[in-house]
Amino acid sequence: MKPATADTSQLDLFARDGQTPPKNVYTAPVWSLPASPTSTSQAPPVSPYVAPLVTPVPVKTRPLVAPPSELPPRRQLMLGDFIIEYELRRSTRKSIGFMIDDEGLRVTAPKRVTITEIDNAIRTKQHWILTKLKERRERRAARLQKPPVEWIDGARLPYLGADMTLRLLVGGRNRSIYNPNTRELWITLVPGASETVLQERVKAWYQQEAKTLFEQRLDMYAARLGVRYHSFGLTSAGTRWGSCTADRKIRLNWKLIHFSLPLIDYVVAHELAHILEMNHSPQFWANVGLIYPEYEEAKNLLRKRSQELPVLFS
Repeated sequence: MKPATADTSQLDLFARDGQTPPKNVYTAPVWSLPASPTSTSQAPPVSPYVAPLVTPVPVKTRPLVAPPSELPPRRQLMLGDFIIEYELRRSTRKSIGFMIDDEGLRVTAPKRVTITEIDNAIRTKQHWILTKLKERRERRAARLQKPPVEWIDGARLPYLGADMTLRLLVGGRNRSIYNPNTRELWITLVPGASETVLQERVKAWYQQEAKTLFEQRLDMYAARLGVRYHSFGLTSAGTRWGSCTADRKIRLNWKLIHFSLPLIDYVVAHELAHILEMNHSPQFWANVGLIYPEYEEAKNLLRKRSQELPVLFS
């Protein structure tokens, strides 16, 4: 095979004026501008080794347009000395609803309701909204100050209002066994299992315990109140401990399993009472009191305990 030869079409960019171009180097044709008719002087000489000037052709381009955002619109409203920002969502519901989570205030309103009506509804509920936003900020600040749990043998994890001890074993099968006498949770992991796998195993155990216990408490308190719920499921909401829909579907946050049984029972009684009253009227609280008379104390204690809960899962 013959060796490759040099490309003879290359232009030597380093040749100087007056020098003879090296052999095998392409010589560009001489391009010069004609002398101005009013000028008697000749145009300056053009180097034969300079590439010709090319006038760029203008290219039509479309203006850059940002892609449409799928996020609901956010609006601002002045409430007293505070400016609050809220996310507005439209739905087929018949009334205006308010929800406060990690992202702040979310308002869900029927399509026919005007912005003015929505703002007026927010002003009517401003005391509740500002109070909840403040509580949310305080909980977030307190949570950020707490060191995360170390996922090691002997770690202390909250369960039913007290701590249990995490015990780790390495074996051929994945198993999770809780000893109520010693309050120890034994987790068997395959060799080389990561911390993420361990966290998922513990979370799965928590959720299974929550499902079993919550169903027992729901059945017991539903019989006391004389109501029947349609279905039950677990949620992982950030701040909402439970919910009940108009068709009697109840959802309970599995993280309630961290708290003592009386606090779990309060949330259970609260959601079951919504089957009779889909609001927080005096009659609603009277229904809660029929099956859980200490609801006021439990409500305040739940708020306090939720702020003290360590950071377990990211």
